[in-house]
Amino acid sequence: MQKITRFTSSFSAQAGADGWVLIRHEQSFAIYQGNLLHDPDMARYLGDAEYQVTLGLVDDRPCRLVRVKEQVDLPGLSWQGLRGLLGNVDNTTFRLLGVAQQLDIWYDTHRFCGRCGERTHLRDDERAMECPACGNRQYPKLAPCIIVLVTRGNEVLLARSPNFRSGFFSTLAGFIEPGESAEEALRREVMEEVGIDVRNLEYLGSQNWPFPNSLMLGFHAEYAGGEIVPQPGEIEEAHWWHVDQLPAIPPRGTISRWLIDCYLARLAGQPEPPVPA
Repeated sequence: MQKITRFTSSFSAQAGADGWVLIRHEQSFAIYQGNLLHDPDMARYLGDAEYQVTLGLVDDRPCRLVRVKEQVDLPGLSWQGLRGLLGNVDNTTFRLLGVAQQLDIWYDTHRFCGRCGERTHLRDDERAMECPACGNRQYPKLAPCIIVLVTRGNEVLLARSPNFRSGFFSTLAGFIEPGESAEEALRREVMEEVGIDVRNLEYLGSQNWPFPNSLMLGFHAEYAGGEIVPQPGEIEEAHWWHVDQLPAIPPRGTISRWLIDCYLARLAGQPEPPVPA
């Protein structure tokens, strides 16, 4: 698979013969002969375009997403979703694919005006869909979320949802609701999901998370009281884990794993790892 060293998101990068193309159908990207990025001539063989969206620059070459009408079947061609690629591609490639997925969903769900119903079009001077009839503009939107590692000395609180694979645990997370600050949302989510109080909230960093369009705000918080009571339907299990006996946890490159690694580094008196892209 091609090694990407730099990706710059931009709505104005001009596509051309020297550019790259990402091919996507529904929830999957086309991987041809092990490569996610395709030259424009090759891309024509991977399906008929339904629409295309400019992504930006990949190593100074323009890159665009092409949404195809159906998945074609060719020797050497496979289709993979973004979750399946997590941990199997480098951080820069994952960021590119995340931007592509988010913009694809945005374009697909805003092709018609939510105010008057007319068909919209992409503007040339900004990342926006505009209605030619009423002038309504829609921009890509992010959903802010908190994600928190709750700590108690040499123990950390990790939980699993019913959708996780067997034996896998992660940090707590939840969406910020209208009218809430990030800190208010954190205290509410922890109380709702596991029934405990926290204190000494510390913001560490953020990560854009394309499932589907979240901006994850990462925190540490200390245990302040209460007994763990998993929220029915949301949390299947939640436990305190000694840092020397952790269960299966998220892969590196995720903010959840980074929060855990930062705490382990602190306990060991080592430098904290950089925030994932």
